Amino acid sequence: MEKIPHPSLDEPKARGKAARKQVKPSGHSGWVPNAGRPDPVALLEEQNATREPDLVPVRHGRMMVSPFTFYRGAAKIMGADLKDTPTAGLTVQLCGDAHISNFGLYASPERTLLFDLNDFDETLPGPFEYDVKRMAASVTIAAQNNAFSRADARAATLESVKAYREAMADFAGMRTLDIWYARVSEQDVLTAVSTAARDKKEAKSANKRAKKTVGKARTRDSLQALSKLAERVDGQYRIVTQPPVIIPLTEVAASRGISADQIEEGIHDQFRAYRATLPDERRHLLEQFELVDAARKVVGVGSVGTGAYIVLLQGRDQDDPLFLQVKEATTSVLEDHLPKSRYAQHGERVVHGQRMMQAASDIFLGWTKGIEADRYLYWRQLRDMKGSAEIETMLPANLAFYAGVCGHTLARAHARSGDPIAIAEYLGQDDRFDKSITDFSERYADQNERDFRSFTDAIRTGRLQALEGV
Repeated sequence: MEKIPHPSLDEPKARGKAARKQVKPSGHSGWVPNAGRPDPVALLEEQNATREPDLVPVRHGRMMVSPFTFYRGAAKIMGADLKDTPTAGLTVQLCGDAHISNFGLYASPERTLLFDLNDFDETLPGPFEYDVKRMAASVTIAAQNNAFSRADARAATLESVKAYREAMADFAGMRTLDIWYARVSEQDVLTAVSTAARDKKEAKSANKRAKKTVGKARTRDSLQALSKLAERVDGQYRIVTQPPVIIPLTEVAASRGISADQIEEGIHDQFRAYRATLPDERRHLLEQFELVDAARKVVGVGSVGTGAYIVLLQGRDQDDPLFLQVKEATTSVLEDHLPKSRYAQHGERVVHGQRMMQAASDIFLGWTKGIEADRYLYWRQLRDMKGSAEIETMLPANLAFYAGVCGHTLARAHARSGDPIAIAEYLGQDDRFDKSITDFSERYADQNERDFRSFTDAIRTGRLQALEGV
């Protein structure tokens, strides 16, 4: 039996101090790309090889909107760059793609709105700096995308890292269970919005925007999804075709020479396998719903082209719907450079990473092995009061505030799986780490701009195909 260590308080502090000697908190500045850096377009083409061919142009079209949307789809490129950056040797469960558009609102099982990370496709244990750099660089790139001054972009980025460092210091002083129970609720966000405002007028405007976002999130549930995504056909709800974004699986199967009976059998087999991964009480709950329809549905930016589906279930009657989302879980981009996942199935990797990092997780999280060889899936609710901030419309003060909330949230997620005492000791009480990561972020934003130009050039010359506006 594995012996689990339980160190005294002095030991993690000593680890943190030793880490400072290994890599100084100021040692993350001065980043330059390696001379042998891989061609970013070739890395995207490598990913495209295993994706749905008809959706690859959609992915490219979404990525070419701006350097910020390109960055959202370029986790593999950044993963290749991060492997050569200095790390202090302090491991946490990484989100793996912690850019600021991957934070947002969702409902806890108690129906309380929480703010947290919401995308874990790339999750893997690794150096805590990877997530911090991915987050901070996204702030800089978003600020540049919004035409902020260099000073405003730098201030927002500094705020994200400062919030991470200060939150980690707070978590280092907490008892173990208090860290596990910590969360950012909608009221916490609304209170923080008011506190951060510089005057009453700004507070009133910020509160109005925040309450609008919260109110919109509360309307996003399976009933709302039913009104948007389905229609009655012969007395039964069916998912509406909206090609190429939404295509019923019967149509997808027909294009591949698979009969309707075969696809129906395959869907029910997958659904039974998925139910088996749930705890008994949640499996009992799910068994009260019957499967009605399923479709392929394109989502996101970076994940476009991987398998992504929606499943319509019905409870006691047609006004009792439940929409589930089924997403393909591919190998984490970080597994190219970090130890492989302990989980044989990537869907299981995603589910356990999400449960480790989120303050509360979807009650319907589960996984299956896909029908095709080496394909893995994870399941969750499609819409469960999910809400997201409109990054592209934020003003400097709004982005700085939002970046700080993201930094705090990321620290809480890392404190659950890592050693907050050691990490806090490494980060220290001054701003050397903040400035160092901000310098990295500015340099990486410049590289992202160059990569974006290479990407759009590849589309212009016909090396890559793109479908815009989808």
